[in-house]
Amino acid sequence: MSGTDHGQDGGLGGPQPVMVLVRPQMGENIGAAARAMWNFGLERMRLVAPRDGWPNSKAVAMASGAGRVLDQVVLADDTAGAIGDLDYVLATTARSRDLTKPVLTPERAMQETTARIAAGQKVGILFGPERAGLENTDIARANAVIAVPVNPAFGSLNLAQCVLLLAYEWRRQGPDMPPGQSEMREARPANAIEVERLFERLMAALEPAGFFWPEDKAESMALNLRNLLSRMPLTEADIRMLHGVVRALAGKEAGE
Repeated sequence: MSGTDHGQDGGLGGPQPVMVLVRPQMGENIGAAARAMWNFGLERMRLVAPRDGWPNSKAVAMASGAGRVLDQVVLADDTAGAIGDLDYVLATTARSRDLTKPVLTPERAMQETTARIAAGQKVGILFGPERAGLENTDIARANAVIAVPVNPAFGSLNLAQCVLLLAYEWRRQGPDMPPGQSEMREARPANAIEVERLFERLMAALEPAGFFWPEDKAESMALNLRNLLSRMPLTEADIRMLHGVVRALAGKEAGE
């Protein structure tokens, strides 16, 4: 997918969660994670003992426009050092663990994150190394675990995918998230009078054609037709087209 608007700053601004990559193994994956973060306006990344060192030219190349995230990376020698200033920490894991902790879906985790950040807390999310994920010693430092409901027969998510999933869920909680259903572009919804006139025209065309039969069901059929038109999200253009359909059919009948 593309569509970057380089005229926009892009960041959400204000407090946001910190994405903590624990012992990442490849610069390319760090860069891809940075890109995933910036797609959704996140820019605070911390790295715990990256295997190939830091800075990393492969990470910069892979970030492809998300260099802002990499420019602000904070390095730490261990997980404890990376999360020491945080009030609440979530750990991502694809495997069941013996540790007793609250287990949250990505959506619920980001709802919790949003609420805690709004209350003034600092929140971080731990992501493990690409090969095996977080160790129990890392997860033990977290307050809760995020478990992604993936296919049990193939539950492996790469680092950038996991970061992208959480970044998306974070963005979904924001006030600038569009509604689940948006208005159709440049299309005015039909008003009640326009729908009523269409109904009347349909009635006038259908009654002489014998549509409302048998007679004892005519009233309920007319009611269902009115309900159908009211239920549909018709636009003004839809109404005009349907008037044209009725007119054309009426003309055809007259010609026959």
